[in-house]
Amino acid sequence: MTTKQERQTWSSRLTYIMTVAGATVGFGATWRFPYLVGENGGGAYVFLFCIAMILIGIPMILVENVIGRRLRVNAIDAFSDKLETRNISKHWIIIGYLGLFGAFGIMAYYMVLGGWVITYILSLITGTLDISTPIDKTVAKTFYDLHIGDSPIQVALYTLLFVAINYFILAKGIIGGIERAVKYLMPLLFLFLIGMVIRNITLPGAMEGITFYLKPDFSKITPQLFVFVLGQVFFALSLGFGVLITLSSYLNKEENLIQTAVITGFTNTIIAVLAGFMIFPSLFTFGIAPNSGPTLVFQSLPIVFSHLWLGKFFAILFFSLLLIAALTTSLTIYEVIITALQEKLKMRRSKAITLTLGSIFVLGNIPAILGDSVLKDVTFFGKSIFDAFDYISGNILFMLTSFGCAIFVGFVLKDEAKKELSPNPDSTFTRIWFNYVKFVVPLIIIVIFVSNLL
Repeated sequence: MTTKQERQTWSSRLTYIMTVAGATVGFGATWRFPYLVGENGGGAYVFLFCIAMILIGIPMILVENVIGRRLRVNAIDAFSDKLETRNISKHWIIIGYLGLFGAFGIMAYYMVLGGWVITYILSLITGTLDISTPIDKTVAKTFYDLHIGDSPIQVALYTLLFVAINYFILAKGIIGGIERAVKYLMPLLFLFLIGMVIRNITLPGAMEGITFYLKPDFSKITPQLFVFVLGQVFFALSLGFGVLITLSSYLNKEENLIQTAVITGFTNTIIAVLAGFMIFPSLFTFGIAPNSGPTLVFQSLPIVFSHLWLGKFFAILFFSLLLIAALTTSLTIYEVIITALQEKLKMRRSKAITLTLGSIFVLGNIPAILGDSVLKDVTFFGKSIFDAFDYISGNILFMLTSFGCAIFVGFVLKDEAKKELSPNPDSTFTRIWFNYVKFVVPLIIIVIFVSNLL
């Protein structure tokens, strides 16, 4: 049986929501969402994303919140303890361990993306990437190949710098470090985001990009695309790797989980949609194809900024926004593993932080970086090491963990889950949510899981 222990709680609902928003608004909203929109029909993808957030996003946020706050412990022990009438099998903690492996997998490549962003920021500041005059695709690709693909040592150093920034904040604790940092970083992110949106929607020709982005072409909506969008919601909301379970374990028992889940879902959707507004109008203004995939941010947007008045300033602002978004997410993903080490192994926080960040850097970040150079012939599932970390964590581990969470709530916790969710466990909303999570959500996750593997 898990021993309950006193732990801190968030200073207010606002700080918790800001922290969860920070956890969910990372590269998923600012890098992945825009390029997926560009590749998959513009407004059609955005339309489906908003529907998917309601169908799977908010219900699953509530699932993880219930699991996390129930015992107020780490993401492994959250699946343990006793019910009033029978024991919960000790094997359920496997779900918690799957989440930790998923967290490791995403951080293995996620931190490298942070290193890429720092490379661009410093290169723009020093003039190594000169966009004072218009550049073309060749210049943008040459810079990317030279400073990202062919410079593993430089990328490793900048990735290590990003890791060090995380270490400095994490060392101050969940409240003194993460909460305090998010209080400043999230308003700054919003400020930068609004500034970029205003700049882009006022460009001549911006309306064509806005039309592409917001007007759904219903002929492009297919069942396969909808399943794909449902899967993106898991990535966008940091579902399936213990983040929301860990963060909600610091919630007090009086907090309204339903309200916080709805606010979280809408906040993530709004920021993801705003991210598109700071990208697509400018692409269409300068005649750049929106379907350039993962390289959209790193190879296409520098071309755009080179055509803008004060382009260097806005480019630095944009990549700084990406870095802030990445930081607010990486802090919370690291915390999943750190909290587990502290509580499972009774490890000092400083040692848990060093072990977590150090092992991920050596066993994850470095191989991911070398996957495009020295280790380019090493593949898993036919993918490079970098892409394999993304594929295994996003398409396999996250799905299995989320499936386990839904089954755990619906078939193991049962009434206890409803009581944890609401002081009125027999209310219409609670009963609908519980039955939806118990019977419908697992089927949706199975469909996503199978389609990802095909």
